[in-house]
Amino acid sequence: MKAEIGWQDAAGRRWAELQERTDAQLGPLGRAALERVNPRPGERALDVGCGAGQSTLELAELVGPRGSVVGVDVSEPLLARAKERVSAAGFENVELMLGNAASARVEPPVDLIFSRFGVMFFEEPVAAFTHLRETLVPNGRLGFVCWQPLEVNPWAHAPLGAVRSLRPEHPLVELLQPGKPGPFAFSDADLVRRILQSAGFANIDVTPDEMDVALGGARTLAEAVDYTLQIGPAARFIADAGLEADPRVRDALSEALAPYASERGVFVAARTLLVTAKRD
Repeated sequence: MKAEIGWQDAAGRRWAELQERTDAQLGPLGRAALERVNPRPGERALDVGCGAGQSTLELAELVGPRGSVVGVDVSEPLLARAKERVSAAGFENVELMLGNAASARVEPPVDLIFSRFGVMFFEEPVAAFTHLRETLVPNGRLGFVCWQPLEVNPWAHAPLGAVRSLRPEHPLVELLQPGKPGPFAFSDADLVRRILQSAGFANIDVTPDEMDVALGGARTLAEAVDYTLQIGPAARFIADAGLEADPRVRDALSEALAPYASERGVFVAARTLLVTAKRD
């Protein structure tokens, strides 16, 4: 999962530090998927790739004090932030685990598995989902949200294109290349269905969704540029191509994101797939 792409180092610390801004962008997208998997009071849930803990807290609220939630993530910095938030919220029914959900043992079995953009990084997705299926009780439910293709997601495509134009000869970082584990690895709905079918899931539904989100919670163009310099595909390319000190980068990002800026903030289309399935 995420351990392979640097979630233990500076990248993980940046995500933890910018948790509030990231949640402002991703929170509405995750909640759309949560509604479909429909957590109920008293249930036991597993949050795959729980990150800094927003979706874990939302699950804990929905299953209530009679239920329980296990959050799993490979990033120590993000998990440390999640633990702070769980403690501050006063939830006693949440367990947080450092590990890879593709192989982590979660006992007893859970009623539902949820993930907000955490399952696209599996090195062997069929094996990972087979393991997750075995973690569910009979008739247990799976629900997650993942990205549609990079090209139809301007929150990522516009800034990435801007910085790539500064060094067009430099290849895309591996996690953005087709067929590699990464944020857009599950952008093909048919591929998602085949993976889940091969893992033994039934009642598979993959539904496209779209909404405008505030890029990094930005209220101004400058805030959006600052966020994009630190998190997301453009930031990955900047670091990989050695463009951190290039004075053209900020201007290129400002020009790319300016069309999305308004008095209400910097809102960009986010296109996702909402996925649900069941264990027979």
